[in-house]
Amino acid sequence: MCVEIKITCQCGKRDAFFNLRDNILIPESISALYCPDCSQDIHFDPMTMLNDNGWVIHYDMVLSHALIKEKLGIDPEEVTPEFIFDNGYATWREMYPGEQDDIKEEKEKIVAILKDDPKRYFKEMSRWANARIERLKKEGWRRALIA
Repeated sequence: MCVEIKITCQCGKRDAFFNLRDNILIPESISALYCPDCSQDIHFDPMTMLNDNGWVIHYDMVLSHALIKEKLGIDPEEVTPEFIFDNGYATWREMYPGEQDDIKEEKEKIVAILKDDPKRYFKEMSRWANARIERLKKEGWRRALIA
């Protein structure tokens, strides 16, 4: 089971939703979030932070190490910000922050096809989803790259 949390970036302009997979980590495992605007002015520490297209997640690695060791038995030396993010222990709910809002109109147009032509709907939805993932990979979104 995943827990969903909402975090506001340090400048207060933007929010991002996170999933915490299997209740391994707790919301406090994320120390801070920086959007592309407020991440410009920080000192990036790769030992505690992950950068995903300008969004920087600062993890509390002491807390994360303890929880992952306790619940999964994984050696803290193996637990990096990339490990936490890529394995879904504290990662975007979507492929990237704000994706749901960005794709709403595109998706509504395709869903409208369902009423008139279900076969075409499935083809269009598949085409759209595949093209979208390829675009996100080219843009460098981490979740798309590992999808």
